[in-house]
Amino acid sequence: MWRHTGHVWIGVSRLPYTPISARSAVNLITRPLIAVNSSSTLSTFTCRSSSSRFSKRGFSSTARTRTVATGNTTVKATAIHSRNEDMGAKGAHTVDTSSRLQNIRRLMRQSGVDAYVVPSEDQHSSEYLAECDMRRAFISGFNGSAGCAVVTLTEAFLFTDGRYFLQAEKQLDSNWVLMKQGLPDVPTWQDFLHKKLPEGSKIGIDASLIAAQDAESIAKKLEPLGSKLVPVPQNLVDEIWSDRPARRLNTVFHLDEKFSGQSPADKIVKVREEMKKKKAKAVVVTMLDEVAWLFNLRGSDIDYNPVFFSFAIVTEDKVSLFINTNQVNEAAHKYLDGVVDIHPYESFLPHLKDQANELQLNKDNKIWIGERTSLAVAEAIGKDRYLIERSPLNDLKSIKNATELEGFRQSHIRDGVALAKYFAWLEEQLNNGVELNESQGADQLEKFRSELDLFQGLSFTTISSTGPNGAIIHYSPDPADCAIIKKDQIYLCDSGAQFLDGTTDVTRTWHFGTPTAEEKIAFTRVLQGHIAIDAAIFPNGTTGFVIDSWARRYLWKDGLDYRHGTGHGVGHFLNVHEGPHGIGVRIAYNSAPLKAGMTLSNEPGYYEDGKYGVRIENIVLVREVTTANNFGDKGYLGFEHVTMSPIHKKLIDLGLLNDEEKAWVDNYHAEVWEKVSPLLRNDKRALDWLKRETTPLSS
Repeated sequence: MWRHTGHVWIGVSRLPYTPISARSAVNLITRPLIAVNSSSTLSTFTCRSSSSRFSKRGFSSTARTRTVATGNTTVKATAIHSRNEDMGAKGAHTVDTSSRLQNIRRLMRQSGVDAYVVPSEDQHSSEYLAECDMRRAFISGFNGSAGCAVVTLTEAFLFTDGRYFLQAEKQLDSNWVLMKQGLPDVPTWQDFLHKKLPEGSKIGIDASLIAAQDAESIAKKLEPLGSKLVPVPQNLVDEIWSDRPARRLNTVFHLDEKFSGQSPADKIVKVREEMKKKKAKAVVVTMLDEVAWLFNLRGSDIDYNPVFFSFAIVTEDKVSLFINTNQVNEAAHKYLDGVVDIHPYESFLPHLKDQANELQLNKDNKIWIGERTSLAVAEAIGKDRYLIERSPLNDLKSIKNATELEGFRQSHIRDGVALAKYFAWLEEQLNNGVELNESQGADQLEKFRSELDLFQGLSFTTISSTGPNGAIIHYSPDPADCAIIKKDQIYLCDSGAQFLDGTTDVTRTWHFGTPTAEEKIAFTRVLQGHIAIDAAIFPNGTTGFVIDSWARRYLWKDGLDYRHGTGHGVGHFLNVHEGPHGIGVRIAYNSAPLKAGMTLSNEPGYYEDGKYGVRIENIVLVREVTTANNFGDKGYLGFEHVTMSPIHKKLIDLGLLNDEEKAWVDNYHAEVWEKVSPLLRNDKRALDWLKRETTPLSS
């Protein structure tokens, strides 16, 4: 879902956020690096080279099924013979992970461990990573944004979810066993450690890359077996990665309050109010988007995510920011003066340890750390001196203020202009017989977006996919080896942008020829689910876990489904994925009720492997609604869609829609025309296209 083109937009951004708008086909994983050594200090500059880029290519693969014994359970996993690009090495060539596994196993023996865990995350538990933190991608060759590698002295296992099954099958070589999490009898990687490994095993980990909560849970399961987790002082992947990219340290700037709508001082007051409720002496902030949100700062250390490498500590009377001080520009320093003390990034753990010793901590007054905070941070605080609960900043950030919500509305209208220009252009090119590949399409869409006011860069790698590539949920085209967009195949485009006033994420599915009856049925079932979510009304306290089935029920009627969530939270000029809320079957969503002011995606889909993919995605705002009654005095909520781009009428099977659903489509298209057309007055091609695509279904 993430793209990186290897060039910098110059003269587009009016403020210092100038992200590299990349184009290798990494399904963006982006973020920082911190190695925990034996004295529990942070080593900041351990990346070695900045010459490499991640990318994806076309793959030639053969799959074979392998049976893996896991304690009392036998599961089927898939080992793949494939060709894919060398992850982290210069140039593009076939990856053979044999030497990497041989080298890491040599270090494992020297460290006295029987297995070594290589998670996707960095020391900030980031979903998307800086290239120097793509350790799991380097060791395995699989560059999807979610997964975990477990290497034993004789075998190697890659765990990932349904979004990435096809991609992993293509990218893993024969050294690896693919573990398809979520399928019957396939354990999670955490359960795998005690089901698969022999009793008495020593399992090596990097304490800065595993959540303290996870480490504690795993340790409890291992204890009866005589097995244990062993923090290894130096990350073993780092030790064998000779050409590891350098970490990016770009300028950090102040986001004006005309966009953020709230000052850092006001946000700090709210954080301290939450601390009082938990009787916490301090809150440790390790998630990069939470730090950026708290201080109204933005950066570009990570592709597509306007964040910067940092930590923060908020106590009852002091606020500390840990960052490479050379990154903070003069205006940002002035903005934060008197609000926060700035310290070097690498001093975070020693400072935290000292502060934990200074605070009067006891069983009722602890330091609050988030659920994804690392074991290294927990150990610096000390046993029984920390409280693990969802970060208060996560909840506060998720509810947008009025300024942010209006920014979402306006940025999506502008984004709709770029989308109209793109789809009108693409249709014209294809009708004129011009041969375009998926990558060229993505580049043209980026060009249209770059012309928009307040544009800062893309929010993820554009998924420009034709035909069977659309069935790869997080596909990203390699400019050197990708498919030609064909008129007789479905074209799925999932894209987004970062603006100073909001973040966009939109998926549209098109067919520039004549769709089959099967394709129209699949599209219409997805559309019905999309409408069901958009039109939903529900009482306060309802979670996205509860309403997820509303999007799937129409597919279920035909025995169909999709292997991803229906919606994810969206940041405000921040990460395109944010929590704690979402719509999906993740049990975590059931602990995060939807609240007025939250922003999230509505994106049901369907994917026919080897043939096509369908997805329809809008961003919606949660809002209060007025109902005829108010049972239980709860108050009721609904959604406001802000994405403004037509839904392809040619793919709709009108016989499947009821009158209400048809009215929804017509009303939505009328709204798109009303809001977007005034901005297209000087573009006849796009305006004519928009007019045609937004006419009523009956016309």
